[in-house]
Amino acid sequence: MAGLTHFDAEGRAQMVDVSDKPVTHRIATAAGEVVMTPATLALIAEGRAAKGDVLGVARLAGIMAAKKTAELIPLCHPLPVTKVTVDLVADAAMPGVRIEATVKTSGQTGVEMEALTAVSVAALTVYDMVKAVEKAMRIEGIRLILKDGGKSGRYEAE
Repeated sequence: MAGLTHFDAEGRAQMVDVSDKPVTHRIATAAGEVVMTPATLALIAEGRAAKGDVLGVARLAGIMAAKKTAELIPLCHPLPVTKVTVDLVADAAMPGVRIEATVKTSGQTGVEMEALTAVSVAALTVYDMVKAVEKAMRIEGIRLILKDGGKSGRYEAE
């Protein structure tokens, strides 16, 4: 288990001790997509979904999810999240919805999990709100695209 900080010497899961780490400004951005038929996308883009404003509700769900990440992922630290943005864009070329979430904090550990959780829950919310119309939608490509701050510095996906 060498190099995996979430395990102790005996291989048991543990929460990493960050108490001696300096507080630094940290940011993470994640992205993902919900792929669907053009007809389902048109329903969303034109605001005709029976459950209401799909993109608006999914945006709020993603923001709420980022703030609740430590309650969902067992070994995540609760963090003082200082900013969350969740952008959802209808993309006719896909066809589907592109999702990007950015989370900021000043803390002793990063916000990658918060950004990834925001995208995941926003995507699930899109699915939930139009699943009656299309059950074959696919949630794809959830990934970290940027993180900065802390000991490991900056990461940008290619």
